Amino acid sequence: MPKGRALKKKSSFDKLLEGFSRINTVLTGIAMVLMTAIFGWLVFGRYVLNATPTWVEQVSLLLIVYISFLGGSIGVHRKTHLGVSVFREMSPKPIQRIFDFLTPAILAGFGILMAVYGYKLTVFKWSTEIPLLRISEGWRALPISVSGVLILLYSIGHLIHFFFDHNDDEDAE
Repeated sequence: MPKGRALKKKSSFDKLLEGFSRINTVLTGIAMVLMTAIFGWLVFGRYVLNATPTWVEQVSLLLIVYISFLGGSIGVHRKTHLGVSVFREMSPKPIQRIFDFLTPAILAGFGILMAVYGYKLTVFKWSTEIPLLRISEGWRALPISVSGVLILLYSIGHLIHFFFDHNDDEDAE
């Protein structure tokens, strides 16, 4: 983070996004711990009790979807998402600024698509049941739309910083 931005007071929107990110991080962390415990139970059941718990696979598949999509949105917020920066780094400053704009703009569009089509998939799957768990299959599709909304919000936050904080970046260099 540039020094100039570290001293700047955060807006209410930034604080809201940071709060979403913290909640998201805690939820994905809990899901990872749960998944580890569930697999521990699977190994214990299989090798000690000689009775493999059948529900473990379905629960782990459900948890991995939440971990992946919600964790991916955290990556967008922290700007640690997968990206190819070699072209940006090789480009002159004006072209770098274009890349700096395009990245969150494209991610915002992607977030909208995820939110809309994730919602449609959730509604479509809601009447189907996940085998062994007896809960709606829609719970597997729900994190797609939630992640899409979060990616959109985080991208809007990055775009706001792009348009209003770019002078701070230049001063810090």
